[in-house]
Amino acid sequence: MSNRWVAGNRFELLENGEGFYPRVFEAIASAQQEVYVETFILFDDKVGRGLHEALLSAARNGAKVHLLVDGFGSPDLTPAFTDPLREAGVELHVFDPAPPILGWRRNMLRRMHRKIVVIDGKQAFVGGINYSADHLADYGPEAKQDYAVEVHGPIVGHIHAFTKAAARVVQPSRRWLRRAKPEAEKALDPAGEAQALFITRDNRDHTTDIERHYRAAIRSARERVVIANAYFFPGYRFIRELRNAARRGVEVVLILQGEPDMPIAKAAAETLYANLLKAGVRIFEYCERPLHGKVALVDDEWSTVGSSNLDPLSLSLNLEANVVIRDRDFNGILHGRLKHLMDNACKEVDASQIDPPSLWSMIRSYVVFHFIRKFPRWAPRLPQLTRPTVAPLRL
Repeated sequence: MSNRWVAGNRFELLENGEGFYPRVFEAIASAQQEVYVETFILFDDKVGRGLHEALLSAARNGAKVHLLVDGFGSPDLTPAFTDPLREAGVELHVFDPAPPILGWRRNMLRRMHRKIVVIDGKQAFVGGINYSADHLADYGPEAKQDYAVEVHGPIVGHIHAFTKAAARVVQPSRRWLRRAKPEAEKALDPAGEAQALFITRDNRDHTTDIERHYRAAIRSARERVVIANAYFFPGYRFIRELRNAARRGVEVVLILQGEPDMPIAKAAAETLYANLLKAGVRIFEYCERPLHGKVALVDDEWSTVGSSNLDPLSLSLNLEANVVIRDRDFNGILHGRLKHLMDNACKEVDASQIDPPSLWSMIRSYVVFHFIRKFPRWAPRLPQLTRPTVAPLRL
């Protein structure tokens, strides 16, 4: 992976499972050479079975298929699901396959949270959508609102090299993820006008890359910042950039969860409301269903879509991947979709109705955040982290 801007790309925004699954399943099933899929959650439901069939189709085409899932996010895949894939030649691996102790999983705070698909080294998908039925509207009130992008152009070569390197990491290590040197990216023809970066975070070499790009973009903002993020509890530097942008006249808008799938996430975000609102940041709560998106835009050109939330888990613990895009057309499309949410399914938080946080809540928030923030520094010393971090899936 190269952390440099790459020109000549084309991005298409895919919203929710209805927009994402048909495109990604068709692309996988049509693969002729190779498929790489990384996902946090894969369930044996109608969506998981759709991916299952697409992977089998690719394998029948003669494509080499690699599937990497997270041990915490995808704990219940049975032999009935995995055996046909393995028999077809699909390589299945699980990140951190730690068994539970007394019913509790030991790997709750270390997760392979990326959602990436690469087809034949020429087409990619990156975003926040998992393979589970709760990303479809017919799931009901708990269906998630989320986003991904379909990618064409030279940046796919960077994504491809990264996923190939990740797939080779199968040896035990005290590190959370032993680094494999990526192969040189294949040169791909231009497919559009967008410049792009593919950025990741891990717990060794790229611990703050995603956060740094966010903060740099906010710092450069002159007109608007719009962030839609499911789990919002960033550090004080991030909060400072938002406050500073609002104070210099930038319209700063946060779209956060109003109907959360995890109430603690909303409670944590609410401890920041008074501080942000006082600086002029506008906060909208999405109330139609749980928000699961991880997208943002700055001014009329910069955008990002990916797997990274803006909380301690994503910014300090998880393995994440985002694309950063410089393209006015894509920025305009994303802004239109987020404005649609604000206008039709959100309520704006009224500063006059927010009580200032108590001293105890501020102290508690500070301690919890910094405990999690520093967790990667001492976590490798724990006995359970000596297990293989990526291993063949054996059920």
